[in-house]
Amino acid sequence: MPIQTVNPYNNKAIKTFDTFSDEQVQQKITAAHKTFTAWRNTPIKERAALLARVAQLMQERKSELAALITLEMGKLIAQSESEIDMCASVYQYYADHAEAFLEDRPLEVKDGRAFIRYTPTGIILGVEPWNFPFNQVGRLTAPNIIAGNVIMIKHASNVPQCAQMIETLFTDAGAPDGLYTNLFLSSDKIAALAADERITGLSLTGSEKAGASLAEAAGKNLKKSVLELGGSDAFIILDDADVDLAVEKAVLGRFNNMGQSCTSSKRIIAVEGIAEEFLAKFTAKITGLKVGDPMDRETKIGPMVSEEAAQNIAKQVDDSVKAGAKVVIGGKRIDREGAFFEFTILTDIPKDAVAYHAELFGPVASFYKVKDVEEAIALANDTGFGLGGSVFSKDKAKAVAVASRIDTGMVFINQNLASRPDLPFGGTKRSGYGRELSPLAVEEFINKKVIYIPE
Repeated sequence: MPIQTVNPYNNKAIKTFDTFSDEQVQQKITAAHKTFTAWRNTPIKERAALLARVAQLMQERKSELAALITLEMGKLIAQSESEIDMCASVYQYYADHAEAFLEDRPLEVKDGRAFIRYTPTGIILGVEPWNFPFNQVGRLTAPNIIAGNVIMIKHASNVPQCAQMIETLFTDAGAPDGLYTNLFLSSDKIAALAADERITGLSLTGSEKAGASLAEAAGKNLKKSVLELGGSDAFIILDDADVDLAVEKAVLGRFNNMGQSCTSSKRIIAVEGIAEEFLAKFTAKITGLKVGDPMDRETKIGPMVSEEAAQNIAKQVDDSVKAGAKVVIGGKRIDREGAFFEFTILTDIPKDAVAYHAELFGPVASFYKVKDVEEAIALANDTGFGLGGSVFSKDKAKAVAVASRIDTGMVFINQNLASRPDLPFGGTKRSGYGRELSPLAVEEFINKKVIYIPE
């Protein structure tokens, strides 16, 4: 795949970038490793000050950065601005809490004294996706830079200007050369980089196939990896839920970013007795929305990330309908230039349909009516994915009881799942392993060194 900006609003190529030569990559790894030897000993307050400066620059340049996101992957401009706000808050969160997260942890021992000291390990290589081109990078970068590691990023090939801009932000914030490095590379170069002893950890957000490839390369070289892969999150509506609230959150949870999120509310499961009311109101909310330019703030339905993505979601819907699923609303490409697809709701989905077992990475909600809570839980768990989910009920204790039985890494009560700096982010099963965000992210790629002093 060429490293190229293609505007999905009109499918026109804007700018192409050359991939780095092997010699250039080695020069950048050498520079990064040299910086690590100094950065690991840099006082935490200085590391925090740098991250705070990055956060400040992101806010100051929000309009410019958001426009880049919208240009390269088609996100509605208001949502792009929200992404910049979120990403800046991640950098600021680690700047604010760095010293507490990295302080020595005392251990209880029978004699003498012992504690855990957190020490950095080296270069962390990240492979990042296009759907949140700034925030996904920030979630890996902020906790690791604050921990004393340095970062190299192979970003998605269709958001090269965003990728380049992140490096520029660090440079302008005063970061030493090699602290944050953007790599213009093809994906087939990652396995070879995993063998470099100076690279001590690997992280990927993306597809199962890409995650398996990176995990194989990491394991072969005895390197730790963190994977955040796909999801097919269940959005469970119990019979005592606030229907209007559930509808509001379902629209946001499923159709934000044109449904192109691992944590989208892809499978909406409603207990009978409330299901018909919910489905009618849910359908009404996505009817008659303005389609158009994602730079226009009045637009509610913008393009998907690429023509290929729009074609793929159209095929998944068509195949599901052929298998017996019914279209409540939408289901087709929008007849206009660009990578557009209608907001869609499918129901009566049989088990052999694509929509039942695959991740639908686009603006398509799968709706299921179930007889009771037990059936809702069973359906929620009938997937190979295990990223997140939501449970809606006026009885929060009951909702928590249901949440505890869902096999995922995250469950939100009366709220669509969303990324927050102070909450661990990650999944189980085929959705990957390890955690981003929160204090846990700092611990993924550092050495927990035990120091013992006898009496």
